[in-house]
Amino acid sequence: MKKLVSVIIPVKNGSNYLREALESLQGQEDFPLQIIVVDDGSTDDTPAIASSYGCEVVSHPVCKGQVAAKNTGLANAKGEYVMFMDHDDVMRPGVLKVLCEALEADPGISAVQAMVKDFISPEIGSLPGTVVRPEPYYGLFTGAILIRRSVFEAIGPFSESRNTGEIIEWASKMGAKGFSIKKLAIVSTDRRLHNSNFGKTNKGTEFKDYASILRERLKMMRK
Repeated sequence: MKKLVSVIIPVKNGSNYLREALESLQGQEDFPLQIIVVDDGSTDDTPAIASSYGCEVVSHPVCKGQVAAKNTGLANAKGEYVMFMDHDDVMRPGVLKVLCEALEADPGISAVQAMVKDFISPEIGSLPGTVVRPEPYYGLFTGAILIRRSVFEAIGPFSESRNTGEIIEWASKMGAKGFSIKKLAIVSTDRRLHNSNFGKTNKGTEFKDYASILRERLKMMRK
């Protein structure tokens, strides 16, 4: 029997690209999915779009940030496996089947990690000053990692003391507790680059959070 996969999409004002992301998920091969859209204080029709696709919609009346939104999704996840996905990315066909089969085949691994590939959103044309990698690459991106829910039960939710870098911190905690991630040589998701990517609009906070995480990792290594 196929395991239920909970896919968590934290989003604020995502009506621009949400439909495409949801269609790429619902197009996965005959797979039991729980798609949780966490509406983080949207003022557009994001909740209505998500509902029209049959998603479970959980709303924050006011914006709490994308890390808190991920934790809200986790609190509502029922699947044995969990994946996070950004509302503006596109999952390739058949990917979830491959990722789930890899987890099921090896009970000793806690997560599987695929690659992502950048693309500039077609309506933009170009993004001066943005690095667009021509080849697929590994990164701790949403849409690329499928995780056993038991890992979060052991580690706990993401730290909401930061606005970014929560996945890096999570991976560090995983390593410290002996959980393992297996890399797969496939591309799971096309990662959309556009003018309002979270990383572009939160650069200052992002660098501070990464520096803080690095300091904590060094402390752990010294211990």
